[in-house]
Amino acid sequence: MNPYANRSPSALPCLLGLLAALLLALLPAPPAAADDGPGPPAGWTLRPAGGGSTGRDARPYVYLEGTPETVLKDRLSVTNPGRTPLTVRLRGEGAAGPWLRFAARTVTVPGRTRADVPFSLAVPGNAVPGGLAGEIAAAGGGAEQRVRIRVRIGGPTLAALTVEDVEVSGRTIRYALVNRGNAPLRPRLAVRADGVFGTLLDRPARPLPLELAPGRRVELAAPWPDAPALDSVTVRLTAEAEGGARGEAAASAAYVPVVPVAGGGLLLLGALAALGTRAYRRRPDRRGPPTAPDARDVQEDRQEREDPQDPQDLHDRQPADGPRPLAKAGAES
Repeated sequence: MNPYANRSPSALPCLLGLLAALLLALLPAPPAAADDGPGPPAGWTLRPAGGGSTGRDARPYVYLEGTPETVLKDRLSVTNPGRTPLTVRLRGEGAAGPWLRFAARTVTVPGRTRADVPFSLAVPGNAVPGGLAGEIAAAGGGAEQRVRIRVRIGGPTLAALTVEDVEVSGRTIRYALVNRGNAPLRPRLAVRADGVFGTLLDRPARPLPLELAPGRRVELAAPWPDAPALDSVTVRLTAEAEGGARGEAAASAAYVPVVPVAGGGLLLLGALAALGTRAYRRRPDRRGPPTAPDARDVQEDRQEREDPQDPQDLHDRQPADGPRPLAKAGAES
């Protein structure tokens, strides 16, 4: 009789199970997750806050809508799945970046925690109605996350455009365009020049390769290859844009050829010099011949010689033996 004939057949599976358990115990343990170890946590997220900020219903971006001089508010969610605290630094970027204000630019989130960070967007009074975009960036834990922002600004739109500082110089027309409204403009420019004898240039409105933002001033130049050589002209610029914006300005200039004018000036100076020389040569000599003495002066001189006025001279001139007066002769006798 076989001594092993009465053993139970279930002993073999038990032995196999015990052997498998021993083999599993000898295998090395799996490594711990990266976010459970020391150092900065990995896998943190930044999303718009809300009921579904961590699920399928999470908002893809932040949408804000308002009018100028209003403050719009919302929140961000920073989720830290690691065991160690996470510190992130927030900043605004893009067109809406300068308008963003955070409750705290540096935020520390404890491990396995989600923190909601309030922020606001202050729409300035000169904001242009329409839409613009921006981003909120958060850097921390060796990574960076971003959330997009869409802003819709309401209010009336004003289109205003002016043409300033028009100057005509040679074959170039210089001018400046200024957007005086609150809407971006794509201006068109027309140029007209009128001279003494009629129209010299009539260029219809053409679009300029630029977009003029509200409040922006740009200096431009338009070529005029067919400028006249001799004329007095008035150049008028007319700028137009969508929304009824229109501006107009003019300037005057005189075109004179340099070489002929210089030659004519030299000829004129030569002619004036010749005329002056002839006039100088024909002027009379102021010294002239000696003039004859006046008859009156001759008579007075002769009288003085013949009839001296000195009594002593008269007494000396009487003859000694001449006749004397009778009265004096009787007295002496």
